Amino acid sequence: MNKIATPQIISRSDHNISRANISEHATKVLYRLKNAGYQSYLVGGGVRDLLLGREPKDFDVATDATPEQVKEVFRNCRLIGRRFRLAHVHFGRDIIEVATFRSMQDESQGDRETENGMLVRDNIYGTIEEDALRRDFTINALYYNIEDFSVVDYAGGIDDLKAGMLRLLGDPETRYREDPVRMLRAVRFAAKLGFVINPACEKPLFELGDLLQSVPAARLFEEVLKLFMAGVALQTFEKLRHYGLFSELFPETERSLSYEDHKFPITFVNRGLENTDTRISEGKPVTPAFLFAVLLWEPVRLLAKRLRDAGESPLQAMQVAGTDILMTQLSRVSIPKRFSIPMREIWNLQHRFEQRAGKRPHRLLTHPRFRAAYDFMLLRAESGEVDQELASWWTLFQETEGEDRNKLIRQANNVGDKPRKRRRRRRRNANPPGSE
Repeated sequence: MNKIATPQIISRSDHNISRANISEHATKVLYRLKNAGYQSYLVGGGVRDLLLGREPKDFDVATDATPEQVKEVFRNCRLIGRRFRLAHVHFGRDIIEVATFRSMQDESQGDRETENGMLVRDNIYGTIEEDALRRDFTINALYYNIEDFSVVDYAGGIDDLKAGMLRLLGDPETRYREDPVRMLRAVRFAAKLGFVINPACEKPLFELGDLLQSVPAARLFEEVLKLFMAGVALQTFEKLRHYGLFSELFPETERSLSYEDHKFPITFVNRGLENTDTRISEGKPVTPAFLFAVLLWEPVRLLAKRLRDAGESPLQAMQVAGTDILMTQLSRVSIPKRFSIPMREIWNLQHRFEQRAGKRPHRLLTHPRFRAAYDFMLLRAESGEVDQELASWWTLFQETEGEDRNKLIRQANNVGDKPRKRRRRRRRNANPPGSE
């Protein structure tokens, strides 16, 4: 770990952070702690983004007050966490996370535990100097001091921000082993900020990916959402594959993409992630169910095809394939049922777009998951997996009404515009010969 150095202090007149750009609730927490006699700093990504002229997603606070002391200051506070004890100050749905300065003491002292080099508990409290050097990246070790509105930099974060450089504090391999999720964070920040990863910090990314297998699947679910729902999903996907990290998160998908003999699987994923980025940039909602449906589709599709070739019906093949791939996936990245169920419905509805006879198109149109399944089918058409005519037909079918829809159905089934007369059934004799 780096030696504690004299910090660089950037005065209010020399940086662009304004209290007007800090959330009202974060400001309340900063001032309340200060007025209670504690040190109080805005820290981490919030400071980084403000300095870069970006709008922070959240605001975190660091203090010398212990979690219990923070709870005494705020009635609307809850203490959480085992690995890192934190205080969450609640303002309705808004939560300001308050962390106590961490120490650099040896792990044998105090409340710190490691397993195979991975930090599983770290509740030794220290000073702001120690806390700064325990953070992951230099650009996240910047502190905004509510006392005098200065920015405090112990790790050269300001210089790295100016250079567009992503650099870990301390020995990279040691830091990745302490917390393998830092590898995913490195990729996420590089994609999000457009920064270059420092070569010494980049090299272990190619070598230590299997450490992610020791991270709980539930934690990786949260990290996957951060990776792919930050508006740069496509760039993130490409970087993850470049470093061999995507295969640790989605092994079946990587396997199916690696031995592809045609272009549309990777095109499909790219289009799906581009679609996600576009919706986020336009302020439209994005559901994790659709995202995971895209990321897992290729292994599900391949297995379902093999099952259909073996004689299974399209629906049965898709249901079995979906179950099989999902069970394998859950060992790496968990997917809560509130997302896995609609994800599987999206898959299960795909074969029904091929069924355009009779009342089936009308029934499919009323399905609660129709819109998501339709959007999914459009991506398949754009990537060349299904005929573009099918996608165009369903687009037109939604835009028409009444008899025009019936006309489209007849045309899709090569039936003339003139409605066919119903064939009259021959009535059976109520008393056939020999019945008496």
